[in-house]
Amino acid sequence: MNKSLKKIWNVLSSILVALVVLLALLLVGARVVGLQVFTVLSGSMEPTYHTGSLIYVKKVDPYTIKEGQPITFMLDENTVATHRVVGIVPDEEDPTVIRFRTKGDANEAEDGSLVHYKNVIGTPIFSIPYLGYIADYIQHPPGMYIAISAGAVLLLLVFIPDIFADGKDEDESKKKKSSRRKKGAHAAAHKAAAVDVTPEEPADESLTDEIRRKTDNLLTDDEVEAIRQTVEAGRFDKAAADALRQELIKREAERDAQ
Repeated sequence: MNKSLKKIWNVLSSILVALVVLLALLLVGARVVGLQVFTVLSGSMEPTYHTGSLIYVKKVDPYTIKEGQPITFMLDENTVATHRVVGIVPDEEDPTVIRFRTKGDANEAEDGSLVHYKNVIGTPIFSIPYLGYIADYIQHPPGMYIAISAGAVLLLLVFIPDIFADGKDEDESKKKKSSRRKKGAHAAAHKAAAVDVTPEEPADESLTDEIRRKTDNLLTDDEVEAIRQTVEAGRFDKAAADALRQELIKREAERDAQ
């Protein structure tokens, strides 16, 4: 994956991850701060709460609720509704018990039954249009399975560029190491080729020192001494020079590999 394509993919994947995290916070994170989340499934509260909106409900003291305030309440064991309070009715026998007369903003008539104060969940504090459709879809099959699968695929795609990058870096590292070894071998070959069978005799350098210099200190003292004696005896022929070159190439490569 080239750098420009990888950069584009990183931006796109970051945006997708941010959207998923934001959606999770809107759907689940709200509960951490004490809010309950519900989806508006009907148009009874239009235009205040549109169908498909997600409303966030905060628990309140029922005795602080006033006329004109919307409330979310249990209509029955399986149904939650949000309507506006149009009247507060105290119990005739027990004044501490109150009930609420409610009505949908889009409905012409009031609700047929009063809402007992114990059935009040809270009051909506804000809503997000259309997000309820998504929330309702992913909370039930098959939407739940699709959401889980999409999350797994997204997680995998986020790490794909890093997987390819690691493999590419490893290949480049191997190539560089191989290149260094080849260069070391070539350098050793040049050093070996520089070993002359004919000794030079500068005034300030002995034959032993000259051998050490030309072999780049790759030989032991005993080996240098043996070569010196061979040269002085006139027995340092082409075969000896070739053998020395091969040994120097091998030792140079071993030293570079360390």
